[in-house]
Amino acid sequence: MRPQLLILAAATIAVTPAPAFAQRADTLRLSIEDAVTRMLRTSDEVRAAWEQVQVTDAQVASARAAGLPQMRLTSSYQQVIKNARAEMVSQIFGQKYTYNTTLNTQQAIFQGGRIVSAALAARSTRSAVRMDLAETRARLTVDVQRAYLNAAYLTKIAQLQADNLALANSRVTQTEQLFGAGRAARFDVLRARVEKANLEPLALQAASDRDVAFLEVRRLLNLAVDQPVLLTTALEPSDVKAIADKAAADAEPDAPRASVRSAEFAARARRAGVRVARADLLPQLNFSFNLGYLALPTLNGFPLRMGNVSAAACPPGSTAGKTCQNNGWFPDRNFSFVFSWNVFDGLRAKGNLDLAQAQAKIAEITLRQARETAALETSRARNELARALAAFGARRENSAQADEAFQLATMRYQRGLSTQLEVSDAQYQLLTARSTEAKATFDLYLAAADLARVRGRDIPLPNGSTIPVHTDARNALTGPLPIR
Repeated sequence: MRPQLLILAAATIAVTPAPAFAQRADTLRLSIEDAVTRMLRTSDEVRAAWEQVQVTDAQVASARAAGLPQMRLTSSYQQVIKNARAEMVSQIFGQKYTYNTTLNTQQAIFQGGRIVSAALAARSTRSAVRMDLAETRARLTVDVQRAYLNAAYLTKIAQLQADNLALANSRVTQTEQLFGAGRAARFDVLRARVEKANLEPLALQAASDRDVAFLEVRRLLNLAVDQPVLLTTALEPSDVKAIADKAAADAEPDAPRASVRSAEFAARARRAGVRVARADLLPQLNFSFNLGYLALPTLNGFPLRMGNVSAAACPPGSTAGKTCQNNGWFPDRNFSFVFSWNVFDGLRAKGNLDLAQAQAKIAEITLRQARETAALETSRARNELARALAAFGARRENSAQADEAFQLATMRYQRGLSTQLEVSDAQYQLLTARSTEAKATFDLYLAAADLARVRGRDIPLPNGSTIPVHTDARNALTGPLPIR
């Protein structure tokens, strides 16, 4: 039997393609939990959604600023080279050096509700974007698990095809030995060889599909194309069944869906936008207060004292009783109330109001569509979970029966009680049963994960933990990944 084993091993190595993910020293060992963590850390979609949150945070700050007091400090220095008014009228206008410092304070008293509505619209937009981030994280969590499990499934299919090809090689060797001993016909030898030849392209195709699936995993995780990856998570059917049963038995009300909440906040922002546009039709009242100091020195030089007017400040030889300023800082204060009402602006305000009202109606329609879509997806996910549970039970039973049938067919053939056709048919049925069993296990797990996503629940992981992707994601890129 030893020569036969050597021949079988050599034939298997010759026809089985070397796996592209063969473990090397630099192989990345990747569990499904690691894949989810890496996806939520490095995904361009998550980063783009997070940056959009940063943008809306800045917009909220800008909107609030309009309702707070505005203070501006200005200082100026002016030197006049030649003053025509002083030459024509009086030298009293001939102030060559002017220093001026003013603190201007403005406060909007009434803007027709524009400031409050704009701040509300900005906050609602920020909340909508945060919900978008949560929805993106939930979707990507399921997507990366789907890609991971698809690669694992195709790896198993490739292994099954390789094992199937090895069995075909063994059967060719065995049939040739039986033919040499006169216990098998030439037809059986030819049939075994044709069967092996037909299985070779299937094994190659399975290996190619596996490699393509790994490329998709590398793309989602931003890995190098030539980075070797070893998937370490194997779904245990019993664990998957427990996760699915728990999801199917959960009768609690659904949590608010992030996509629906986003549409609600967007509609609220649009309604606030209508009030902002309507404010252009109302009057405005603003208050302004200026606190300043002015210095007009006769000689160039920065004044260092407060100003006053007295006879002592006059130069020697001045007329008796004359008073002069001492080149210091003199206070300059004033305040004002400004009332304005745009009586006619060419219908610009009306156009803006009509536009805002139309956008608000579109947002309401989008909200209704989001609610309908969420309800439809939840119903579809429940039905898919029920179908996956039924298929899972049937496929497991079918796989066990196919394995028993193949073992019996092999024993009957070895004892000369059946034909090679019976063994080949049993082998094909076993391959199909094992493939569909693996696919049913993966489908059941993904059905439970997708149902959790559309219901706004934490996404389950194979190890029993969950990822609360629908909660506030402020630390999605910087803090620890919240796995429970």
